[in-house]
Amino acid sequence: MCVDWYTGVHEEEIVSSLAPFFSRVIRMGDWMKPEEEIRRMTDPFMTDDVLFGYVTNLRIRDWFDAQQLSTLRDELGSAGPDTLVLGPGAALVAPPGATLVYADMARWEIQQRCRRHEVHGLGVDNRADAPSIQYKRGLFIDWKVLDYYKEEIFARVDWWLDTHAAGDPKMISRETFSRGLEKTARKPFRVVPFFDPAPWGGQWMKEVCDLDRSVDNYGWCFDCVPEENSLLLEVGGVRFELPSQDLILLHSREVLGEVVEARFGKDFPIRFDFLDTIGGGNLSLQVHPTTHFIREQFGMPYTQDESYYLLDAAEDAVVYLGLKTGVDKDAMIEDLRAAQRGEIVFDAEKYVNKLPASKHDHYLIPAGTVHCSGGGSMVLEISATPNIFTFKLWDWGRLGLDGKPRPINVERGSQVIQWDRDTEYVRARLANHFEPVACGEGWNEIRTGLHPNEFIETRRTAFSAPVTFHTEGGVHVLNLVDGEEAVVESPDGRFEPFVVHYAETFIVPACVGDYTIRPCGRSEGQACMTVRASVRFRA
Repeated sequence: MCVDWYTGVHEEEIVSSLAPFFSRVIRMGDWMKPEEEIRRMTDPFMTDDVLFGYVTNLRIRDWFDAQQLSTLRDELGSAGPDTLVLGPGAALVAPPGATLVYADMARWEIQQRCRRHEVHGLGVDNRADAPSIQYKRGLFIDWKVLDYYKEEIFARVDWWLDTHAAGDPKMISRETFSRGLEKTARKPFRVVPFFDPAPWGGQWMKEVCDLDRSVDNYGWCFDCVPEENSLLLEVGGVRFELPSQDLILLHSREVLGEVVEARFGKDFPIRFDFLDTIGGGNLSLQVHPTTHFIREQFGMPYTQDESYYLLDAAEDAVVYLGLKTGVDKDAMIEDLRAAQRGEIVFDAEKYVNKLPASKHDHYLIPAGTVHCSGGGSMVLEISATPNIFTFKLWDWGRLGLDGKPRPINVERGSQVIQWDRDTEYVRARLANHFEPVACGEGWNEIRTGLHPNEFIETRRTAFSAPVTFHTEGGVHVLNLVDGEEAVVESPDGRFEPFVVHYAETFIVPACVGDYTIRPCGRSEGQACMTVRASVRFRA
């Protein structure tokens, strides 16, 4: 038996459970190159930056000496059924006829274990590192390497093992795993959301999402980040958890659509998350890198263009967006540097537009635009998926949740700020440009976001009667931004009715084609509203 796994699993839980049943146990970690050599090999991708690295081009075979791996493979070819091989890379040496088990792990759970210093990286014991450094190694190196590797071995895995909940393992067969993902790829679905506190976090999500009231705040909710979220399959009345990224790796054509897949490969390009500052404070004043900068500096193929859709807002809610016309570029950068040194308090309102924000407003934020959500806002952030590339310019003089100053990136930020995004530009192109596009009996639709630099198009649809949407060959991501309940249905019965609730995000795969949405349950006979995002691939 060979048990392969994704980094982040509790290795000793697997070893202690299985090893007593075998007379010989081989750990793949013992056959990897020495840790010092692995660190030298990966250092160019880790870099010496506290936050950012460079996307690796390494593959899992680089963690092993080729000759030693070949020797082990030959040796196992004549091994009996009393031999157990454990760890990442086990499938590389699995002889024909061996039972292959894969213990999978979603990235969000890995991050929780990193915060508790419970797990180590691929061939590197980095448990003592700060969680942010562990996360950086995962994002730029380990997870990339293991996703490529997992793609290679999907068809060979006999059993899939879920160890997300410590002490409560579950296992399903390859057939069940395959059928579950095939079914999911052809119907609307939700991934498992995860919530996190923030230095600026608010109180809105506690009430609306019924979260733990004892937690000080919740700032983030990642409601649609398939590369990090997990997916739940119900198998015989039991919930089996697996990374939602598996669905994209195996069924990118069905989920994304041919044209979107051709552009983004197996990356899910649209992210929905929540930023809650109601009862909280301002986000950091920030800017995202331009496409050229992120490609050259970090090896990422596209950048984080985004937008803020206001799910809710207090009376005094504001959004900081773009620069005031006529600002002195050099003076602003010098003030940011002085603030970073602790010499002054940066006067954001001297340089940045401060706009009042109301429920259902929509602000576009193409990369290079200085921005942040102010206190009193409940933002649905719609963005492209590169998800840590935020250059903080000013953090309002506060500390992070760990009691330490959060990293500020004035120097990088100064290289990507688009200084022409001034007051006139913001008013003309970024703030609340609503364009009616279609209407029918009991429904109407407007376009709310289509900046020429951004590939994500957003449309808001209000409906009190059934309304039909068409994927037109591309994936749709939607959120029910008004109304308590709605049901998504197939006009020809391709999938079972799918009920969504207020503020829930859901994905409609490209292969679904036509689908309808109508109010239901507690919203029957009332008006509802969705915001829908898709990849714009037509002029």
